[in-house]
Amino acid sequence: MIAIVLGAPAQACEICRQAFVAAMEAAPKASALHPAARVVEYKLTIAEQTLSPAGTPAQVLTINGGTPGPVLRFREGDVARITVTNGLSDDTTSIHWHGLLVPNIEDGVPGVTTPIIAAGKSRTFEFLIRQHGTYWYHSHTGHQLQRGVLGSIVIEPKTPTIRADHDQVVVLGDWTNEHPSEVQRTLLRMSDWYSFRKGTAQSLLGAYQAGKLGEYLDREKALVPPMDLSDVAYDAFLMNGQRRLQLPGKPGETVRVRIINAGASTYFYLGAASGPLKIVSADGQDVVPFEQKLLLMGPAETYDLLMTIPADGSWELRADAQDGSGAVSAWLGDGSAHAATPPPAPARYGMSAYLTSILDQLDPEPGAKESERPLSPYAKLRSATPHPVATSHRELTLKLTGDMIRYAWSFDGLDPHEAESIKVKEGESLRVRLVNNTMMHHPIHLHGHFFRLVDANDKDPATSPLKHTVDVPPMSVRTIEFTANEGQGDWLIHCHLLYHHLTGMIRTIRVTTADGAEPPHPPGKHVMPTVYAWGQASFTTASAAGFATIQSGRDNFNVSWMEGMRHDDGHERELSYSRYVDTRLSLIAGYRFDNMDGGRDGPFAGASFRLPYFIDLSLTHQSGGETRAMLMKSLQLTDRLALDLSYRNGRQTGVTTSADLRYLLTKQLSLTAGYNSDFGAGFGLLTRF
Repeated sequence: MIAIVLGAPAQACEICRQAFVAAMEAAPKASALHPAARVVEYKLTIAEQTLSPAGTPAQVLTINGGTPGPVLRFREGDVARITVTNGLSDDTTSIHWHGLLVPNIEDGVPGVTTPIIAAGKSRTFEFLIRQHGTYWYHSHTGHQLQRGVLGSIVIEPKTPTIRADHDQVVVLGDWTNEHPSEVQRTLLRMSDWYSFRKGTAQSLLGAYQAGKLGEYLDREKALVPPMDLSDVAYDAFLMNGQRRLQLPGKPGETVRVRIINAGASTYFYLGAASGPLKIVSADGQDVVPFEQKLLLMGPAETYDLLMTIPADGSWELRADAQDGSGAVSAWLGDGSAHAATPPPAPARYGMSAYLTSILDQLDPEPGAKESERPLSPYAKLRSATPHPVATSHRELTLKLTGDMIRYAWSFDGLDPHEAESIKVKEGESLRVRLVNNTMMHHPIHLHGHFFRLVDANDKDPATSPLKHTVDVPPMSVRTIEFTANEGQGDWLIHCHLLYHHLTGMIRTIRVTTADGAEPPHPPGKHVMPTVYAWGQASFTTASAAGFATIQSGRDNFNVSWMEGMRHDDGHERELSYSRYVDTRLSLIAGYRFDNMDGGRDGPFAGASFRLPYFIDLSLTHQSGGETRAMLMKSLQLTDRLALDLSYRNGRQTGVTTSADLRYLLTKQLSLTAGYNSDFGAGFGLLTRF
């Protein structure tokens, strides 16, 4: 009875939501509201197939048989009618129209704005095309973007604004042969495997050899994790699903190249052998043309380039992953090859130099020379057509927060289910300071609206750039401003690094009526895969030890064990629950089984603290009077070799120390050798699962 009563409000809210969505679905669609408009129809079917994006067969999610899906072409003023069919047998799907101004019900976020498309079902999206430019579409369900559910959108203006002989869409992508859920699990379990694969892992020896040992130790003392330009080691980078692309055209002709960064988590540097890039559009908005030698593109951004094919030869348009782990190229013209100059490799160490570069580029000197590894060229972006600027605004600060060790990302340190929606009245202007407190870039995307990039020194705000996605570099601030004039309802703002978005860097913006009235139901929750399990076990000639955990949001359910190989060594095993509070504190409670000297069975509780130099301190108290303090520290000696140290002092169990070397063999296996004061010296294998 109690459960029924407690569940009644939630059930009533869901009934209310379903009624609200049903009413929105039944409302007149764009073709009825704009009967004179041309209706352009597309049919998209999402299915699973075996393809070879990286050269070996893999299971890929396709749209109409390929990835990317077809280019959807419209003219400003058309009505788009797009039927999406879910051909998957065991998963739901969705499509978000990235950068398009659409009614809230058509935005495509499952469970928040738009009904979920169940397996075997279809949904028809319909909306008026109110803009022109280069945009794209992708799934907003789980990891489907990483698996291939994406495509491009080209919208021609009513009156041409940019002329070219050829128009070519280039969709940049990143591909991993691992299932993305396994990638997410690897990141969550505090693994440096991908950094090792890419050659970007940091170590004491590496810092010493680079002359940066002091900076390395200062960073560790300040609890600042190594700067990471990309979390994932990819098997291939792609253009239009290919590892090499040929663009059309003859010598002297001009090609409009519409570049879309559809990578799940990769920033790209774009450069050309033919000279500086001429940029004419950003995020679909025409800009005053300007030149950039090397263009940094964040995931979800689009840029349009005008490129003239030289008189002879084949000329490279090259996209390098920001972390230096790979590249992909398109070629213009025929004949002898002319290669583009790649950016210099990123410095593995030297955080201070990088942050100084960021500060210089966020506040550039007039006429300053372009950096060899520049930030996004926002200082050069000027809108080609002046736009209205709000005369008043409300201000809000969103902190971009994260914990690289736990791999938890958020706004303001809050899980999406803990945070209230940001409420904005229809017609109100909101200025948002995006404060990045992490050591990673974050491309922040706002659904359903364009925002103005705000520069306090801008003398002409009416030509400041309009965008839907903005890169916020590490330890920096970007300010955006938008007016809530695209309809009432719930709109998302989130990091477009997929693995950050899925672990919590997402928030709902709820646009209310002008007098503050809200829809009669709470904001929808963007359903994301949140439960993952992993562990590790070591087997040596002296002992066997390990742990396994199930993580869901802030909660971990753990089991750990340690026992000697000799018959009289004894064992210690724990079942526990831990609650992550913030980057420095976790609370823990559980039950311990201990038959070693001074040990006993019984419940315990305590806390774990992260100290400077990433030393973990845990304090627990067990029934019967056993109070323990334990210190643990891992030292990465070389790229492959690590040293794990621990010291434990128990009131009844005394002092235990250990030192274990790990030598990395594969993602799953390491050699291990060490000494434990309870069990002695031993060597063997460590496996991660």
